[in-house]
Amino acid sequence: MLLNKRISIWYFISLIKYQILLIMFFAVFIGFLDSMSELKDITLPLSIPSLIGTVLSLLLAFRTSQSYERWWEARIIWGAIVNDSRTLIRQLIHFMPEGSETEVKDFANRQIIWTYALGESLRRLPFSEKVCHYLDTHQIEAINIPNALLDLHMYQLRQLVKKGQVSEFRQIQLDSTLARLCESMGKCERIKNTVFPRSYSMLLHVIIYVFAVLLPFGLDDSQLLIEIILTILFPTMFIAIEKTAILMQDPFENSPVDTPMTTLAQTIEVNIGQMLHEKNLKIDRKDELYYQM
Repeated sequence: MLLNKRISIWYFISLIKYQILLIMFFAVFIGFLDSMSELKDITLPLSIPSLIGTVLSLLLAFRTSQSYERWWEARIIWGAIVNDSRTLIRQLIHFMPEGSETEVKDFANRQIIWTYALGESLRRLPFSEKVCHYLDTHQIEAINIPNALLDLHMYQLRQLVKKGQVSEFRQIQLDSTLARLCESMGKCERIKNTVFPRSYSMLLHVIIYVFAVLLPFGLDDSQLLIEIILTILFPTMFIAIEKTAILMQDPFENSPVDTPMTTLAQTIEVNIGQMLHEKNLKIDRKDELYYQM
């Protein structure tokens, strides 16, 4: 997730550098082509490129709005995961009888690993050393590791109910919290697996280049340098906006504009540790980069 301070402009420029070079070459070529005697007399009303620019602006506004909705929904889901993780452990602490610290600790450790495993699986990264150590120690093998960890939550809860350590009423409340965690996981997987239509990006690119072709013929031919600069500037702005929307539409792609799932998992780990009165909690210092992961 990008931070307010020290946001790197060069990061965005590096993402669209090839498009910028293409637009620059294209603008210079069209500018000199427009200045040739055979084409110099061809002049389009400025209202034509203006109309195309207006249509393009509306399409980009819709694209950016939809992309931001996906990014914001992902952040809301992970906010719910933070709250439900705290709620689960708080319920166990107060619902379980005295002397059940070991069982509560089992739930706490599993929930911490679940948050890390969910974030890493959404980013399609190899599991971290912490997650792998837990999986190896408890001999957990599954295609969907986060879902398997929730199954273990439910299995242990059922065992506690059989032993009479958790009443049926309290079991319902714990089931509800686990159901919300499962629902949040499913929402994240839906966002991850739902691809934004590629045809929409193709349409935008075509319109941007059509706009770049027509713009020089609607400008004054006596100012060739100004004509070339404007032909570079406006399409580059449109491409930058469209690239920003592309980055936001996939909030689980291990990029600086991601939902900060690792940071949120660390927050959950610290919060749960404090609830269990653990000492010497390892609180990672804030990332010095312009983003958090």
